[in-house]
Amino acid sequence: MSEPVIVEIASLAAGGDGVGRLADGRIVFVPWTAPGDRVELRLREEKKRFARGELRRLVEPGTSRREAPCPVAGVCGGCRWQHVDYPAQREAKATILRDAVERIAGLPLEAPPEIVPSPEFGYRARARIFAEGGRIGFRELASHDVAGVAQCPVLTERLNAVLGELAGDPPSGPAEWLLAEGDDETLSVRTRGPGAKAGPITLRVGEDSLRVGPGVFFQANAPLRGALVEAVLAAAGKGGRAVELYAGAGFFTAGLARAFLALTAVESDTRATRDLRHNLAAAGQEHVSVRPESVEAFLSDPRVPRPEVVVLDPPRVGLPRHGAPALASLGARRIVYVSCDPATLARDLKALTIEGYELNALRGFDLFPQTSHIEAVATLER
Repeated sequence: MSEPVIVEIASLAAGGDGVGRLADGRIVFVPWTAPGDRVELRLREEKKRFARGELRRLVEPGTSRREAPCPVAGVCGGCRWQHVDYPAQREAKATILRDAVERIAGLPLEAPPEIVPSPEFGYRARARIFAEGGRIGFRELASHDVAGVAQCPVLTERLNAVLGELAGDPPSGPAEWLLAEGDDETLSVRTRGPGAKAGPITLRVGEDSLRVGPGVFFQANAPLRGALVEAVLAAAGKGGRAVELYAGAGFFTAGLARAFLALTAVESDTRATRDLRHNLAAAGQEHVSVRPESVEAFLSDPRVPRPEVVVLDPPRVGLPRHGAPALASLGARRIVYVSCDPATLARDLKALTIEGYELNALRGFDLFPQTSHIEAVATLER
């Protein structure tokens, strides 16, 4: 075991750790620290260019440090930044997004991107709850054990009410629930195992009410959904023909259908496609061509008409292998890329710039306060 060392934390990293510098110049990553903290740590992993440390003692707190409001902060695996005040969280996310784009994509930005703020707490309308050993709560950090809680500060009021009911009467054996709250008081509670049932929820998105069935992805930050949709539709603009990749249940689709004369929506998940067709019919946008196939299959189809605009919202892994050249081959004048991972976004931006696109705009949305995660909308022009 190494001797304790004193380090000042300068910033926050994409994974959530604080970042400082050792006396020999190496970067050191230290969990549960905040910018400005002076901490005593022990090195638990050492590499040639960096090291990882374990916090032993807070010597002097930084100005951005605060008391975490949750009693299981630091134990629960859900939130890594409750000890960091919200302005510092937003500043860190702007830096993380900018660094990824400049370092990985090689695209210099004149200034850190704007980060659209969220309410710090009470924003999350979807959660997975576990029961184990008489405890109800969330998985502990890097563990399958359950951190027992009766309330969670990031959950909506209604989901907290359900959590409290579960905590008041925990089952004797292991169990799991997936809670999802709609915007019209609809609530889906799905349990794992035989006979598990849950109905759909309803989300209000712009002019439309979207049905989202059990297990179908939706943005969990209720207060920022509208702002994200507005930003994507504004970036896409209007025109003749557009393509939407990874359409899901239709979060952006009905709005895009009103802005373009022809729209093709691509989604491979059967459950999401079912909701997508229902939502388009309910919005009176049945002229949309829904392609129930993978993005890889769609992009490899030579018969695909050339769109003016492509909108895509891929999973965290970003575009598939060789996806950027295939996407560029559609010849769209504009690409609007919605991403939940700065690193894979930057990787794909680099590939798309090689194919002849330029990054025109970049904006962040803080859909996940108290964590290091950040949503981004990037607009590229040919």
